[in-house]
Amino acid sequence: MTNPAPAPALVELKAVNKHYSSLHVLQDINLSVAKGEVLVVLGPSGSGKSTLCRTINRLETIDNGSITIEGKELPKEGRALANLRADVGMVFQSFNLFAHKTILENVTLGPIKVKGMSKPDAEKLAFSLLERVGVGHQSAKLPAQLSGGQQQRVAIARALAMKPKVMLFDEPTSALDPEMINEVLDVMVELAKDGMTMVVVTHEMGFARKAADRVIFMADGQIVEEASPEEFFTNPQTDRAKDFLSKILTNG
Repeated sequence: MTNPAPAPALVELKAVNKHYSSLHVLQDINLSVAKGEVLVVLGPSGSGKSTLCRTINRLETIDNGSITIEGKELPKEGRALANLRADVGMVFQSFNLFAHKTILENVTLGPIKVKGMSKPDAEKLAFSLLERVGVGHQSAKLPAQLSGGQQQRVAIARALAMKPKVMLFDEPTSALDPEMINEVLDVMVELAKDGMTMVVVTHEMGFARKAADRVIFMADGQIVEEASPEEFFTNPQTDRAKDFLSKILTNG
């Protein structure tokens, strides 16, 4: 009996380079993310983690190399790029909600404007997603009336409303008070369990251990290590990773 062919990568980066003037922030990055995989990106500040995340939906352009989603190269601009961004959900450090729109309006805006969904259908979807992330009862409020953790969960619901193929999280808990971090991580753990493809830049080691299928460790714009969470945390292979873990786990 022959083994089935491996599933094609949902996201693939090949020989990706990115400079900010003389700073080489991504150096020959090769990386693939399978459908349903949760990839956690770790590394010290300035290692290129957030830049890597932001290139996947072209918030950052690359100098050379290629990035594909389901085998299709990222479009450069225009309508095709807007459609791609609908397929690639993004959750940022700051919540980026529209301050003068209600929570419900924040979540329905994308499906109505980009996907052409009717308002009743968009509202039905939004209510179900807000319930899913635990803020259904807040739908009539403005963002400023919610805590940071609640706002970030709304931001996750807003990204999910576009029915993305992959979700990118760029340090989604770094702007939150400690007691609010777990309420956001819990939602992310549930998404992972439900099979959502995720690329997560984070300093939350507990999340990496619990939810990641694979961890990559970046330093100086390069992928230095790649392993299962168990292997990475118990037996890091490089001095850079050992040094990083000793600082994080001592101070964590």
